[in-house]
Amino acid sequence: MSRIILDTDIGTNADDAVALALALKSPEIRIAGITTVYGKVRTRALIAQKVLDLCGVRHIPVCPGIELPLLRNRPLLRAGIEGKGMHLEESGGKFDKHAVDFIVQTVMENPGEITLVMIGPHTNVATAMIREPRIAECVKQIVMMGGVTRLAPNGSNLSPIEHNIQCDPEAATVVFASGAPILMLGLDVTRQAVFSREEADLMGTSGTLLTGTLVRMMHDFMDYMERDFSYMCDPLAIAVLLDPTLIRTKRMNIQVLYERGEFSGQTIAEASAAGNVETALELDTTRFFELLNQRLFSRDTALL
Repeated sequence: MSRIILDTDIGTNADDAVALALALKSPEIRIAGITTVYGKVRTRALIAQKVLDLCGVRHIPVCPGIELPLLRNRPLLRAGIEGKGMHLEESGGKFDKHAVDFIVQTVMENPGEITLVMIGPHTNVATAMIREPRIAECVKQIVMMGGVTRLAPNGSNLSPIEHNIQCDPEAATVVFASGAPILMLGLDVTRQAVFSREEADLMGTSGTLLTGTLVRMMHDFMDYMERDFSYMCDPLAIAVLLDPTLIRTKRMNIQVLYERGEFSGQTIAEASAAGNVETALELDTTRFFELLNQRLFSRDTALL
């Protein structure tokens, strides 16, 4: 069993909510808590609570975190459509603990047991590491959706900068330089997990309130981005905990360019047998979507 803290910027893109739902529907995973990061962190916490409610889960703590980048030197990117159509005002929400406090306490009280699953900017985890550097030694693993190496077979088609790192590259520098064991799932593999509007509709055929909500969020995000496709990025961070053979990785050192300018947030990868970052380069897309559909979107799942 994997015990995880899910650190997320859940909201505009449906994939964070799908990742959370996948973790909730997977008995191999136990969620110790959910922490929200970047921008409207309380709204994000309410969205996470809504997904918990849709899954019938009441016991998992949700902790809003840090709103602004680590050095307060950058504007927030992508204001977004967080909470659209979710009636969050009806869900209330009382959040008693700050995300950074929760991360520090939970990891340090459970050495070698907690996996930090990071599917948003790195501000919460970087701040926790600055407050308590021993987190790098005590965490079991960090699994992150972020960065890009452009070393995968599809590399020439990829942007050199990925959103989660670009939002707070100084925080990402802290995390990559911590020495903690990291599995990086960057654009190299997440851009292989593409789906269309039509495929999104097929995902919702089980007819549950949960799947209906997730599919509506998928369509809202595609509308927001003005395109008829999207990527299932963040759920991959959960899927690899269920089946590590979904990806092919290479060990690397990762550095982050954080100086202001057009390349700020770029991740520079160097192959190294001594590197602390296992970097995913290839994804078995067919098996990934089969797993996702089986756990979340099939009619059989809806009956569980």
